Amino acid sequence: MDVLDDLLAGAKAHGGVFNLTIMDPPWALHIVERAPLSLASLARGSAWIVRDGIEPVRMEEGDVVIVRGPEPYVVGDEPETVPQLRIHPGGRCEPLPGAPVDYSARLGVRTYGARPEGAAMAVSGTYRFDGDVSGRLLSALPSVLVVPAADVAGHVMDMMLAEIQCDEPGQQSVLDRWLDLALITTLRAWFARPESHAPGWYRAQSDPVVGSVLRLLHEDPAHPWSIGELADRAKVSRATLSRRFTALVGEAPMAYLTSWRITLAADLLRSTDHTIEAIARRVGYANAFALSVAFKRVRGVTPTTHRRSRERLAA
Repeated sequence: MDVLDDLLAGAKAHGGVFNLTIMDPPWALHIVERAPLSLASLARGSAWIVRDGIEPVRMEEGDVVIVRGPEPYVVGDEPETVPQLRIHPGGRCEPLPGAPVDYSARLGVRTYGARPEGAAMAVSGTYRFDGDVSGRLLSALPSVLVVPAADVAGHVMDMMLAEIQCDEPGQQSVLDRWLDLALITTLRAWFARPESHAPGWYRAQSDPVVGSVLRLLHEDPAHPWSIGELADRAKVSRATLSRRFTALVGEAPMAYLTSWRITLAADLLRSTDHTIEAIARRVGYANAFALSVAFKRVRGVTPTTHRRSRERLAA
């Protein structure tokens, strides 16, 4: 398992919300779904993504856009177009003042719009996930990113578009898996682009030495790794490994391992009722005390405090 595999494992779609909206110019959608991550594409037409704090971003037919939430944004034919529809959590469509009365009408399953032949056809899906592992992926992404149609697996979006308009048994699971596939192919295409400024852990995966060490750390983070054993596995000296790993990833091998272990522990503390002792051993610490010391040093709070914050949010 590589680093991206690990991060995406915590970002699988589950109960994703899908919309297909068909409109004619001038058109704009105000998206307030508050999802951690949204993915959209245009089956017809072109559009602008408008969001506070960034310049408007252009997308053409077939391009795929990923928007990091939860702040709202606008998708429209022009940056200045006033939104006619507001998309709420759960995909609920609200007509806004001045909108044609039929813009929020259902044209079919998960489909809204005035007429099927409208000039713009936008398909979107949202991810509902949280946790520290997923957070590492989100932190590597800009507020809005667009991958040109030529760089993504277009047939994935085409098939997802067809599935959105179906109403068959198990349809939600089918759509979730298509959304997963669309996200993976889009992210790989994005990170491969020069302007993505891909994080060090992604670029380093292609390095024969550092990439192999990253895979070892992610395949078995609980193993009692030492810099000596990692260097032996990579067939380089300890000094060479430390220098090369730090240059490519941005931190030393053992510091990276500590950060990854604490990330895994944080998710387990929030998502399970396992004892701190059990979590400690699962992520590579000898006992609860050792995990607590490392957790407090990295996160500034104890594992117990971190877990209680989850309980307060759930209350």
